[in-house]
Amino acid sequence: MMLSFFDQFMSPTYLGIPLIALALSLPWVLIPTPTNRWLNNRLLTLQGWFINRFTQQLMLPINLGGHKWAVLLTALMLLLITLNLLGLLPYTFTPTTQLSLNMGLAVPLWLATVIIGMRNQPTAALGHLLPEGTPIPLIPVLIIIETISLFIRPLALGVRLTANLTAGHLLIQLIATAAFVLLPMMPAVAILTSTVLFLLTLLEVAVAMIQAYVFVLLLSLYLQENV
Repeated sequence: MMLSFFDQFMSPTYLGIPLIALALSLPWVLIPTPTNRWLNNRLLTLQGWFINRFTQQLMLPINLGGHKWAVLLTALMLLLITLNLLGLLPYTFTPTTQLSLNMGLAVPLWLATVIIGMRNQPTAALGHLLPEGTPIPLIPVLIIIETISLFIRPLALGVRLTANLTAGHLLIQLIATAAFVLLPMMPAVAILTSTVLFLLTLLEVAVAMIQAYVFVLLLSLYLQENV
């Protein structure tokens, strides 16, 4: 039976039970946990250094009121990076290629930043809807445009992550299929195609990490506006 290229993005099921919850929970098992020893191994030391540096860089432009989000944003970054990188392994499922999951992460966190802004500084939060010095005839139009752009933010977060990962997985599958088909007919072209596939895989590893960072970075910028 011929399978579609998009079948790899279907949520796996076993006996009618969706396994996306298992795919979301298993990556946490792979993250090493700190021990009570005075000296940790190299992996734990590198992990601690990375988390500390990332948290410092992320919280640098945010005032002290937004530092309560440090643990949440760092955990989200680790979750997204782990899911994106594990999805590049053969015979694995990438939950972050599902728009429903990405929107489920983006909408509540974006809404939380908006609610914080409305509660702590309603005047400044509403002031973002109308730039200073706007001519009076343009005020209604600009308010509508800024309101639409505000509500598009979570959609852009979810769609950006989904589209980048989906496009990368499709390209990898297309080039891998081409290399497999060309191998018996034109070995030289197949070797060249395999080289392109290897380079594309390295690019997708970088994209998987960058997209996770961009997702969390944009959330931190939305938080910075409202804190």
